[in-house]
Amino acid sequence: MAGMRRRLGFALLAAAVFPVALQVVPLAAAGTDWGPVQFLVGRWTGEGGGAPGAGTGAFSFTPDLQGAVLVRKSFAEYPAAGGRPAARHDDLTLVYRDGTSPSMRALYFDNEGHVIPYVVRPSENGVVFTSDGQRDQPRYRLTYTRDGPDHLRLKFEIAPPGKEFHSYIESVARREAAAPPPPKKAR
Repeated sequence: MAGMRRRLGFALLAAAVFPVALQVVPLAAAGTDWGPVQFLVGRWTGEGGGAPGAGTGAFSFTPDLQGAVLVRKSFAEYPAAGGRPAARHDDLTLVYRDGTSPSMRALYFDNEGHVIPYVVRPSENGVVFTSDGQRDQPRYRLTYTRDGPDHLRLKFEIAPPGKEFHSYIESVARREAAAPPPPKKAR
C-alpha cells in the first residue's frame, strides 16, 4: 500500500512538473536577416593592440542551426615581447534573438574560462555587445563600427567593479573575399 501511494505521489508530481520542465522559450523565427549584426556576417582578418600587446587574428560570423543563431569564432595571436611569451586567445560567441522580446543577446566563451552574457544593441554605424554584469562586478563592452563596406573597427572595453569602461583592445578588420564558386562540370 505504501509503495502504491509513493507511485501515485510520484505520478502526480511528475504530471504537475513535467509540462513546466518541457516549456521552451522559442527562438524568434529563423531567417537570414540579422538586423543590426547582418553587416558582420562573413570572415574577417584583423590587427590591433592594447593591454595584451600588438596582435593579429581573425574571426567569422556564420549562421547556424538553420539560421536560428549566428556563431562567432575568433582567435588572436600575440608574439613574445618584453619578456612575455607568445600567446593565443580563442573564443566562441553565440548570437541569438531573444524569444521573449525583440532584442538580441549573445553568449561568449573563451579558452581562459570566461563566460559572458551580452545584450546586443544597434549603435550609430555599428553594433554594441554589453555584458549583463552589475556595477559591483566586472562589465564588458564590445563595439563593432563599420568603416566602409568591407572594413570595421573593433573596440573591447572593461569596467572594473564600480568603475567606468576603459579600452582594453582596439583593432581594425577587413572582410576576406568570398571564395569563388567551384567551376561547373562540363557535360
